[in-house]
Amino acid sequence: MSFDFTLLAQDGATAARTGIFQTPHGPIATPCFAPVGTQATVKTLTPADLHELGATLILANTYHLYLRPGSELIARLGGLHRFMAWDGPILTDSGGYQVFSLAHRRKLDADGVTFRSHLDGSLHRFTPEKVMQIEADLGADIIMALDECPDPLDRHYNEIALQRTHAWAARCRESQRRADQALFGIVQGGIFPDLRVQSAHFLRSLDFPGYGIGGLAVGETKEQMYATLDITVPELPADRPRYLMGVGAPEDLVEAVARGVDLFDCVLPTRVARNGGLMTRRGRLNLRNAQYAADTRPVEEGCACACCRTFSRAYLRHLFKAGEILALRLATVHNLHFLLTLMADMRAAISAGRFDELRRGFLADYQRPDQETRHRQHAAHRQRLATGAGA
Repeated sequence: MSFDFTLLAQDGATAARTGIFQTPHGPIATPCFAPVGTQATVKTLTPADLHELGATLILANTYHLYLRPGSELIARLGGLHRFMAWDGPILTDSGGYQVFSLAHRRKLDADGVTFRSHLDGSLHRFTPEKVMQIEADLGADIIMALDECPDPLDRHYNEIALQRTHAWAARCRESQRRADQALFGIVQGGIFPDLRVQSAHFLRSLDFPGYGIGGLAVGETKEQMYATLDITVPELPADRPRYLMGVGAPEDLVEAVARGVDLFDCVLPTRVARNGGLMTRRGRLNLRNAQYAADTRPVEEGCACACCRTFSRAYLRHLFKAGEILALRLATVHNLHFLLTLMADMRAAISAGRFDELRRGFLADYQRPDQETRHRQHAAHRQRLATGAGA
């Protein structure tokens, strides 16, 4: 299988670009956002829902599926596509981020990482070779190399972790066996420009069909993240897709696309949806707030999603307050529709030569969460990972 990446258009005022990445389960139009299906399901939604929303790529979690129900069982049942009845492209991460988040349950060495399951405390070991076998069993179209994701602000530890990430990337490249899977290397190096450049250059020498940018949106400021992208993206091959891992805030998607990023994934839209957070072009609404108790408007005027076409803010708030499962589903439908529509709008704007106009207009209208709130959310998410709660 040839994983060809064809550039279709480049914005004149920014580094934004649109293209097509070919996979065994269909083409991916970029820039693209992938909803996260941690346990082989995007929570509350069916594959038919995802197709209706326009999703073309979804992410599943190697760590969680390895532990339950087991990658070998999924392989015997025909692979992840058949198991979860999704016929489009799938990306699996390496499980490294989840393992490294289990700070009190794992031990690192040069060969790999030993960890205890958050489910039953059983002992397991990930090496680059083991992860490649697990991802081969799962059968995703895009698979990620095992890497280490350190604190982005710790220079000394980033230097140590980078050597391990590079050694593991080479071992993953050597041990990959399935030609119908595109293995991406992952650039690390925290917020340190020289380490990011070093990492990009080393991974380029391994000639991956695509490149992940890891270790961002995990504690640094947005300004530091954007500055790191400014340094990193130009060092990656222009003829390969660039994947910014774990980033899904609307303003970050717009800023990263402006810097030449092609692929994204994040639990944010589905996780905040289940807590009453609804995304709009002017910022996020918390529908649990009393001000929406009698609000007859849809979540967002003009939104074409099934939620906004049918239900009011007042009704959704009632569902959340009553603990009804339908609230989680409707909010998830809206948030994913919002982000997938934003990506489609950016693709169209790049093709029409007006991306910078879209960018400036979106960012002028969008009210961003404050930095303190953002850091609290990241800390809470990392705590959930450390206790095995996942997405």
